[in-house]
Amino acid sequence: METEIKKLQIEENRAICGYRRKSRCRWICFCLIVTIVALALLILILALTVFKARRPVTTVDSVALRNFNFGFDLTRPNFNLNFSIATAISVYNPNRVGFSYSGSTAVLRYRGKEVGLVPVPAGAARGTEPMNLTLTLMADRLISDSNLYTDFIGGAIPMETYIHLRGKVRIVFLIHVVTTSTCDFQIFIGNRTISDQQCRYRNSL
Repeated sequence: METEIKKLQIEENRAICGYRRKSRCRWICFCLIVTIVALALLILILALTVFKARRPVTTVDSVALRNFNFGFDLTRPNFNLNFSIATAISVYNPNRVGFSYSGSTAVLRYRGKEVGLVPVPAGAARGTEPMNLTLTLMADRLISDSNLYTDFIGGAIPMETYIHLRGKVRIVFLIHVVTTSTCDFQIFIGNRTISDQQCRYRNSL
């Protein structure tokens, strides 16, 4: 009789231990699932608020005329013109992480034709990154355009600068970014200055 009672007690203890073990496993699994869901929600909230990808912007702060020279050679006849454009730009990155961009080229245009350029080195911007560029004129390309003589006699030469940067921002995952700036302006022959500057900025994610 006592032996049977002991067997029943042992079986009962085993059943209780098994039940407790299953309950503990279920509780651990529940806690893990809740933790994973909470972390996923936290990452999603941060990605949509604090770390939401914002578009970097390339702005042109100033455009200045440098080394402007022109003249006529009546013996040939021939027309000579030479100058460079000093441009100060800023790459503004509003994101909390860095914006890295690859090397590119800044272009000087006359009536849609490329007449000057300068390499833009690869870099990274966190906040505002200033950059100074000097666009040197390819005089032969400009002088070969028949519209130049009309503009020169009219006293103003319409020009345009174009800068295109392609880069990426890593916020949780990699985001590709393109930012461009285009500035139209006039070079006034009489006082050798730049005026009527109008800039347009575009960016995309």
